[in-house]
Amino acid sequence: MILCGIDVGTSSIKVSIVDAANQQLIYSCSFPEIENEISSPQPGFAEQDPEHWWYCVKQGILKANSTGLYDPKGIGAIGISYQMHGLVVVDKEANVLRPSIIWCDSRATPYGENAYAGLGESFCQTHYLNSPGNFTAAKLAWVKENQPGVFQKVAHVLLPGDFIAGRFTSQFTTTASALSEGILWDFKENHPAKDLMQFYGFPSEIFPPVQDLFSDHGTVTSMVAAELGLNTNVKVTYKAGDQPNNAYSLGVLHPGDIATTAGTSGVVYGISDELKFDKENRVNSFAHVNHSASKASIGVLMCINGTGILNRWVKQNFFPTMSYAQMNEQGAKAAIGSGGLVCMPFGNGAERIFQNKTIGGSFVHLDFNRHQSAEIIRAAQEGIAFSMVYGIELLGNVGVRPKKLKAGLANMYLSDLFTQAIVNSSGASVELLESDGSFGAALGAGAGVGYYANEDEAVANIKLLKTIEPSAALKGEYEEAYGIWKNNLAH
Repeated sequence: MILCGIDVGTSSIKVSIVDAANQQLIYSCSFPEIENEISSPQPGFAEQDPEHWWYCVKQGILKANSTGLYDPKGIGAIGISYQMHGLVVVDKEANVLRPSIIWCDSRATPYGENAYAGLGESFCQTHYLNSPGNFTAAKLAWVKENQPGVFQKVAHVLLPGDFIAGRFTSQFTTTASALSEGILWDFKENHPAKDLMQFYGFPSEIFPPVQDLFSDHGTVTSMVAAELGLNTNVKVTYKAGDQPNNAYSLGVLHPGDIATTAGTSGVVYGISDELKFDKENRVNSFAHVNHSASKASIGVLMCINGTGILNRWVKQNFFPTMSYAQMNEQGAKAAIGSGGLVCMPFGNGAERIFQNKTIGGSFVHLDFNRHQSAEIIRAAQEGIAFSMVYGIELLGNVGVRPKKLKAGLANMYLSDLFTQAIVNSSGASVELLESDGSFGAALGAGAGVGYYANEDEAVANIKLLKTIEPSAALKGEYEEAYGIWKNNLAH
């Protein structure tokens, strides 16, 4: 059997085709080659067009099919990974009613705070493991108040992966994991968050039926199958938010396992078998891919919004003719600590680690005589790494104290400069594996369709490429640089 994995990212859509029998990648591609933009019609707003996601998904599959490396009709199952926390609303004919309000949009924060106060801190934390914050439920509350004409037409409220799966199958489903990332799942009662829905005035029928994450989410329609050259029996059998899926793609399934990623945003994600929550709501807890009513599996997530997006911004605005690899080489010429230049990477919306405050990005202590291209690049990458280390410290609030991180060899982890900064500042080693979101989604599809005996078997053979250990020789320099960065954060 051939498996198709799709990663609906912020910057692009990635498609991986995997041979289920040997768990080897046949082909992988992204579409478009130029990164997708985020629309920001007002300060703090971040939106994308769901139909454009669907167009890119189709183009990615067609691009993969055109290689001739496999028979598209041999694809037996499709898995979907998607950017978390986004809001997609469609009418009864499944037409998109407005652009998706995506994960880094800040507008809904007051609506989440209102629900947190109204339902009570203790209730929200024990039932939802989070404050409603700036997540999907609060975004829908914003639509209800500010665009009542749109809200009146809503027939289905969807996470991005639910929408893409629905475009394949013409039916909509969701999962406990998906609802939990929108703060729409009640862990204590093990059902959708009815009290929060009632508080906001959401009719329950606008939310899709809940199914197991690894299950039959529908058969691809004959029209879509014909358009993409697929067989008429292929099913969508897996869909998960990008961070739970990233963890799954790295074999992170059990308590003590820790995953990290640094794409557009930066995340450290640890697994607990207890319903843990952060009383200060600076890190968040969601249902992991293998969570069930009988066996808790909670992904405790620390997120920094401005990681890869900062690195891209630096490239586009300062070094447009350089490749990322050339930037990494140039940045490595600067000394650890970037000659005193400090970068705060918080320019991509409200940051959870600051309780949904919008801090803004900045370069501090810029010296026109001392700081050149190498220092700018290094300061940006160190700022990203240091912000993630600061977030790792906050994970200690819920008992997650990583000594080893697992990451795919992709995005910021392609930079030795960045990887050395995070390893030596945190004191945790990093295992770099040959995997990414779309590859993991393909393996998830294999588990969902029953090709593999269970979800563990599907990811049992992920290849370890290398391990980066902290360096005793560099420890002092990085501790000093991180201390300076953290001192500037305090001010």
